[in-house]
Amino acid sequence: MAWTKERLEEVAQTRLGGAKLIVVANREPYIHRYRDGEIEWIRPAGGLTTALDPVMRACGGVWVAHGSGDADAEVCDKNGRVGVPPDDPSYALRRVWLSKNDEEGYYYGFSNSTLWPLCHQVYCRPTFDPANWEAYRKVNETFAAAVLEEAQGGPALVFVQDYHFALLPKLLKAARPDLVVAQFWHIPWPNPETFLVCPWAKELLDGMLGNDLLGFHTQYHCNNFLDTVDRTLECRVDREKFAVARGGLETSVRPFPISVDPDLPKQYLGDNWEKRARALRKKHRLADRPLLVGVDRVDYTKGIPERLRALDRLLVQHPEMKEKFHFLQVGAPSRTHLETYRDLTEEVQTLADQINWTHKTDHWQPVVFLNEHQGPEDVTLLYRMAAGCVVSSLHDGMNLVAKEFVAARDDERGVLVLSKFTGAAKELTDAVLVNPFDVDEMAAGLYSALTMAADEQERRMRRMRAKVQDNNIYRWAGMLLSEVGKLVPETAAKPMPVPAPPANPAIDQVEVRIARENFITAMRLAGC
Repeated sequence: MAWTKERLEEVAQTRLGGAKLIVVANREPYIHRYRDGEIEWIRPAGGLTTALDPVMRACGGVWVAHGSGDADAEVCDKNGRVGVPPDDPSYALRRVWLSKNDEEGYYYGFSNSTLWPLCHQVYCRPTFDPANWEAYRKVNETFAAAVLEEAQGGPALVFVQDYHFALLPKLLKAARPDLVVAQFWHIPWPNPETFLVCPWAKELLDGMLGNDLLGFHTQYHCNNFLDTVDRTLECRVDREKFAVARGGLETSVRPFPISVDPDLPKQYLGDNWEKRARALRKKHRLADRPLLVGVDRVDYTKGIPERLRALDRLLVQHPEMKEKFHFLQVGAPSRTHLETYRDLTEEVQTLADQINWTHKTDHWQPVVFLNEHQGPEDVTLLYRMAAGCVVSSLHDGMNLVAKEFVAARDDERGVLVLSKFTGAAKELTDAVLVNPFDVDEMAAGLYSALTMAADEQERRMRRMRAKVQDNNIYRWAGMLLSEVGKLVPETAAKPMPVPAPPANPAIDQVEVRIARENFITAMRLAGC
């Protein structure tokens, strides 16, 4: 039986047994911002929000996230809540407000200068700053307080997302042992030797073992996590059950490869996509030449410089390909507060300029680099127009761009050039699989995308589309909810009282702050 939105709704109703679903993620699914004096909303770039929004639309509940838009507070109620999607609300978004120092230390510091490079094996050295660790711990406590406010009044399943909240599961369990807590780790988990260089490895692992269920994209990452725990903590690792017992709680560790909604591309394209495609070609002077496209955040794990060097190699090896195609790279600005990311943007722009200078002719240049955010409608249009999509991640938990491209190709045409070092490569074996560190192999992959016969394209794409259709986002969420939902009826502990938000924002905020500090102190005394 195929997994659909309707089937997921049924699973949510039966498996959750009336428990409230609370998703926790750093990034919000919708951002409100000012533009020309007016408030508008956008969907942020990134696979996590794209994947989870359809799940929340199907299941309802609350999404707790950092409110990052400059107009976010204007549309919220006094408790930081707003209905989303903004044009057709079906669930609640609870925004958590962070200070500049919080963001600096927790997000840019520990999350993305420590954990991100630590977990991605791309030879970028992580930093280990005690001040960033303290900020990370503090923000995890702040989110715990917000989640517990949302969970008041009954049973709840808290679904924690990603590496920003490694400490959160134990904080929640200490305050509310009756909560069912699951976490999905969206990035790779490295081998023990790599992870254990982190000075706070034990605290991070202890926090994650507050989960009832912990999910990764692949079995390999599950194995690495169990090996890391086994080497680090006093616990019992059951290799047959893939579970860890520690402090009276058992944490199941399972692979759940994430996916996409295969029906969204049709909605994003609409009926006039060909007209939009013609306008895009005219805007960027693409004529009717075949397109190779890359769609990424500008991040050093995505291998964007590597694919540009491969493009240069292709044009050197096959000068007859000049004027025969364009390479269009969408690079959404990402973490520009960090010097590493600013330097990468400059490197990508410099490479694009060098390739264009070297190979351009009077009427043609090979590379178009769009260093800007593109909404899902625009990205899906590029997927549908492309002769090939290039995913050259140096290390990636899954990479949903690969699956989005496949889902968009209802014509069963187009070639996916896919890094072997992505989780997606384990499912989409009919892609042209490449080693992004090997410039000649990458160049050969690009050449294949431009020259592959139509019947071979169709055979490969048909098989990949069948996999994406079967293993879609609703199956991912349904399997997770089915697994963790088995624990919901067993919840019986009484909730620990938590401070409620003020009924009126104008009341004395000092009392609220003191109450929250007392609450966090109580959680620490409970062992967090």
